[in-house]
Amino acid sequence: MSREMTPADQQPIRVAILDLYDGIPNQGMRCFQDILDRYREINKLNLTYEVFDVRKDEQVPDASFDIYISSGGPGSPLDSEGSVWETKYWELIDALDAHNHSNNGPKKHVFFVCHSFQLMCRRLQLGNVSLRRSPSFGVLPVHQVEQGAEEQIFEGLNDPFYAVDSRSWQVVHPNEEQFTATGAKLLAIEKERPYIDLPRAIMAVRFNDYFVGTQFHPEADPVGMKAYLITDEKKEQVIHEHGEAKYTEMIERLEDPDKILLTQITMIPNFLDQAILNLQEA
Repeated sequence: MSREMTPADQQPIRVAILDLYDGIPNQGMRCFQDILDRYREINKLNLTYEVFDVRKDEQVPDASFDIYISSGGPGSPLDSEGSVWETKYWELIDALDAHNHSNNGPKKHVFFVCHSFQLMCRRLQLGNVSLRRSPSFGVLPVHQVEQGAEEQIFEGLNDPFYAVDSRSWQVVHPNEEQFTATGAKLLAIEKERPYIDLPRAIMAVRFNDYFVGTQFHPEADPVGMKAYLITDEKKEQVIHEHGEAKYTEMIERLEDPDKILLTQITMIPNFLDQAILNLQEA
């Protein structure tokens, strides 16, 4: 009689988390690790992960990992062009892309979040990467476009779905020629604001079959977001910029299981499903 399979018996799955927070304290890195821990436990996988401090310590993994998650981070997505850390970062992304165009083993899947997403859009010239008039912050609706309706990472989400948006920069005015030339697909845009004559930001893009990214934070959870919002500094800032009613709405949305909690337990797990299925089939 064969014994029960354990995670140690299974194919090892190695995930690299690329930390672009430049040493700034944040909830994002905890959330990524919580998602991976929960996913490993639910699916009984032999999954491990390693965190690399890309910006502060210029740590960049090699191309031997199976899956990569690249985080958000502070500051301008323009000013780092040509820096040591960004040069190393693009060398890795180029190596993964070259691997995916070869016949050398299973494909490497990458998820780009917020700052990483802006870097990819800048590099592929998919739109205008620019500073917003004022920072966007809150639990906000994200609207799928036509191609988003067929996107696997959105499976199980509503339309619109809700996500944590936290950005001073944005990508607007999609460059249709570059989308066509690179094969990228626009998946989602920000909420419509008919009373404001401003372009709607790009919120999600599938860069190719194996690279996907979001402007928002699919990793964010209600616990971390609430801990951040109830600090005196952040509460005062939100009320000053958006009003007390908006602040109260943010707190209420955190407690709604159909909003950011649904996004958090759905989107990155969908991405992992896709990547690991590809790995197992190979």
